[in-house]
Amino acid sequence: MKRIQARMKHMLAAAMLLAASTAQAQEAPENYVPYPYAFVTLQGGGQTTFTDYNNWKLFTPTASVSFGVQFTPVIGTRLHVNGIWNKGGICQDGVDQKYKYKYATTDLDLMVNMVNLICKGNYHPLGVYLIGGVGLNYAWGTHEAVGLSSKDIENRLSHNFRVGVMCDYKVARNWSVNLEVDGNSLSDRFNCKTSNCDDWQLTAQLGVTYRFGLRHKVKSDPRSNIIVDPSTIGTGTEKASAGTDVAIEKPAPKPEPKPAPAPAVVKQDIRRDIFFDIRQTSLTSADQVKINEVAAWLKEHPEAKVTVTGYADKGTGNSVNNERFAKERAENVTKALVKKGVNKSRITTDSKGDRVQPFTENDKNRVTIIIGKE
Repeated sequence: MKRIQARMKHMLAAAMLLAASTAQAQEAPENYVPYPYAFVTLQGGGQTTFTDYNNWKLFTPTASVSFGVQFTPVIGTRLHVNGIWNKGGICQDGVDQKYKYKYATTDLDLMVNMVNLICKGNYHPLGVYLIGGVGLNYAWGTHEAVGLSSKDIENRLSHNFRVGVMCDYKVARNWSVNLEVDGNSLSDRFNCKTSNCDDWQLTAQLGVTYRFGLRHKVKSDPRSNIIVDPSTIGTGTEKASAGTDVAIEKPAPKPEPKPAPAPAVVKQDIRRDIFFDIRQTSLTSADQVKINEVAAWLKEHPEAKVTVTGYADKGTGNSVNNERFAKERAENVTKALVKKGVNKSRITTDSKGDRVQPFTENDKNRVTIIIGKE
């Protein structure tokens, strides 16, 4: 058993070292879409089952592997398998004896990220998950149990109900380390002793998680455009054909040329569309390029003003949350313009929530539209 415990410690230390060596730095999701994603987690630690015996003497190592999907910043699920060593103890008639057996627990767990549920934004390096699940437990190798007949020591299949909490810290875009503590409620037959109530098992484990399926964002957005007065299209092309001399023997007298009329002053407007992911309100590096373009245009047109309007798509969420997201998107764009030196008096900030949908495609309506006019 000591050799097994030592190997468990070495495996967990190697996994943690691998995650640390792979992580270059914490990376905010400016260049990738953070949700949804799939993940695999390896964990190792210790467990004990609460009985009328000394629980410290029943402490044994344990290991887990899980596969899951984080669907949204708040909700995820996983298939979690935990085992494999356990102990029981009997103390009666002056006889104190421990016995060993093995078990495996498979649970389907629901995971709720309380940090993303409570805090603004959907990216935080630290996640605190509440875990609840249900599954099956299978125990075998119970022949060492004291005072049981051969019939009673057959393999045992029972239910398992789980509640727990996990703290997960991202060390890189794909890697994180975690600490998880779970309480498991098992059938009274689990530890080969009956007490007319369920057995409770406590597990505490350290682990490492790898995320995959993250999608890269498009760095440039071809949907942005400048709105130009249509009357300016083709101006100046007439001059290309003018000024050609034609040789004639006796040119007819030409009237005095009339002075060319002064060119009309052409007004130029500007528009930039900044698109967001679901529940996202912060600006990316690609969005900052558009902010710089609007700020430069306002500097060239000192009399111009801009309107910043935030929107949310009607296809997801609810009207209350969508109103908040649209307002935060517009306010963040306004703050970015002010940070680039634009006087706030030249900016009108508005929010339409999901009441107005400027695009026919649902996902495009998670947008803030900047329109500048002279």
